[in-house]
Amino acid sequence: MNKKQFVELIQNKANYKTKTEAERAIKAFTEAVTASLEKRENVTLVGFGGFYSRTLYGRTGKVPGTDKTYTTKDKIIPKFKAGEPLKKLIEKGCK
Repeated sequence: MNKKQFVELIQNKANYKTKTEAERAIKAFTEAVTASLEKRENVTLVGFGGFYSRTLYGRTGKVPGTDKTYTTKDKIIPKFKAGEPLKKLIEKGCK
C-alpha cells in the first residue's frame, strides 16, 4: 500500500470529508510519535503496539575474505513491538 492508498483508507475509516484532513491526521500522528521517540519516550497504543527507541551498541568486526576490520558507533534506533491483539489478528488472517 502506498501513501495515497493509505490516505484514502484513513479518510474512509475515520469519515474525513477530504483527503487533506486525513493527510493532516496521519502527519500529526507521525510527528507526535517522532517527537516522543526523539525524547526517548515510549508511545504505547493498547491493543495495537508500542513505539520505542533503543540503543544499538557499536561493534568491531572483520570484512569477510579480507584482513580489513571495521568499527561501528553506538546509535539510537526506532522500534515497534506489536501488541498481542494485533499479533493474534494477523496470525488468524494468515491461516
